[in-house]
Amino acid sequence: MAPKLLKASTIDGLKVINRSREDIGKLKDLMIDWQNGSIAYAVISFGGFLGIGDKYFAVPLESFRFEHEDGTDYAVLDVSKEQLENAPGFDKDVWPQHADYTFIDSVHSHYGYGVYSERYPPRM
Repeated sequence: MAPKLLKASTIDGLKVINRSREDIGKLKDLMIDWQNGSIAYAVISFGGFLGIGDKYFAVPLESFRFEHEDGTDYAVLDVSKEQLENAPGFDKDVWPQHADYTFIDSVHSHYGYGVYSERYPPRM
């Protein structure tokens, strides 16, 4: 049964798997759009070895399903490793800080959720 609530502190390091139970990576953070009170996207660490060479990927939270199995929580992402490699990503030392919604819109569009800024227009 999927948990209905997750503490923010449990997100960092939560294992991400795909439907085939393959290890995709780890959740690193949630990017909160504080103007709209929504989560713009989740950040996944993928690739590398012992944290070296990891690339970070932005994924809409809607893309995840959360499961609890054998005492462990998992974030299940219905994508292949190849699809994730082609997703909008960034260097782990240079996080997107766009003043507009260009990056967030590209993330949501890549995963088929339409344009984020149309669903959550910036409030002034």
